[in-house]
Amino acid sequence: MSNKIQTLYICANCDAQSNKWNGRCLECGAWGTLQKQTITATEKEKKSIIAQAGEAKIIKLADVPGQGTGGLKRILTGIGEVDRVLGGGIVPGSLILLTGEPGIGKSTIMAQITDSVARNNKVFYISGEESASQVRDRLVRLNCDIAKINFIGETNAEAIIASVLKEKPVLVIIDSIQTIYSSQISADAGSINQIRATTVKFLEVAKQNNISVILAGHITKDGAIAGPKSLEHIVDTVIYLESETKNDYRILRATKNRFGSVNELGIFEMTGAGFVEIKNPSSIFLDSHEGGISGSVISCIMEGTRPFLVEIQALVTKTVFGYPQRKASGFDSNRLQVLTSVISKRSRANLMTQDVILNIVGGLKISEPAMDLAVCLAIISSMSDKVIDKKTIVIGEVGLGGEIRNVSKLKERLNEAKKLGFTKAITPKAGVKIAGLVIREVGSLEELVVKS
Repeated sequence: MSNKIQTLYICANCDAQSNKWNGRCLECGAWGTLQKQTITATEKEKKSIIAQAGEAKIIKLADVPGQGTGGLKRILTGIGEVDRVLGGGIVPGSLILLTGEPGIGKSTIMAQITDSVARNNKVFYISGEESASQVRDRLVRLNCDIAKINFIGETNAEAIIASVLKEKPVLVIIDSIQTIYSSQISADAGSINQIRATTVKFLEVAKQNNISVILAGHITKDGAIAGPKSLEHIVDTVIYLESETKNDYRILRATKNRFGSVNELGIFEMTGAGFVEIKNPSSIFLDSHEGGISGSVISCIMEGTRPFLVEIQALVTKTVFGYPQRKASGFDSNRLQVLTSVISKRSRANLMTQDVILNIVGGLKISEPAMDLAVCLAIISSMSDKVIDKKTIVIGEVGLGGEIRNVSKLKERLNEAKKLGFTKAITPKAGVKIAGLVIREVGSLEELVVKS
């Protein structure tokens, strides 16, 4: 049988393959990185390789011990907002990727997780970016109990894994994956090949030994994610730490979670002593001013199982351009275009010569349709210069026909509003009753405008 010979040119930087040589890699743009490789194999050799590999072990899932119907046993971090985002805590044997912009606070929150878990379990904190004295000083500043924290200042993946397999800690934290390298890979530390290889090694350690691993990964400020983005299909959970522009708040959210919901949200305030949990997130997204202003409306959004209130502000002014402007901060601009068109058509409010500027107080980015009615009412309030009562909550989705549609978990949203002292609500016709809350149900945008 004749040999099948194939010649490929493989990029040493990003591992991309090409059938012909190029001076520059077409995938990552690096120069002079394509290396020629010749692959020769026969059908007989392929069968021999399969025979040498042997048969994979077949496991009956019914015989595998588990947690029954009670769900997975989790390791609590002691930080409620982190546990919420992870789905109730860290699952033993899971591989978690924590990422965010440089300087966002990844090392700080991992240090706090280390301190909390290390009180009752063995934890390894591994850093390739800082020395032992630097890590110690930071942990002391964060009021961590350094007597119970084990530190490894190593960047070689094989050396780290050897220590982990010997000591068998419950949790391993690596800050960051870009600094770790494997001696089996010739590429530099931080390259895509190294990041993938070392992550796979830690994945094997986590799954085979039931050891949880948290990896920190950097992204650039412009969102051009190279290494960490390629790891998302390997790890079990991906959580992002995001910055808000007001009062040094940080938002922790999951974009992938094999063991929980990706809709949960954790909110922290960055202080000199580390992250402080925000128990009542509604308080940071509501303005505390007493006097009412036109164009300001309160609504309620759901992030996972958590309802919290946000304030929408609209400003409608006569345009000085030939085409009216539609600007939004924290809200989808395309959705704003749709809602302004619905207002003009269904409520007879002329916005064709008006600029509309919309802002979500607190810098939160929202795309939930349950805010449609509040956005429309804020625009109409600003245009007519009528103040909406600050004790009124507005919830509802607006259709293209101007009809007000029902939203999910309306009762939970209204209960949250009542807890925060709201006395009135404008909602779709859903028949929900809340004691102590005067609910006005509307069927269309026109009905709301005419009777207001």
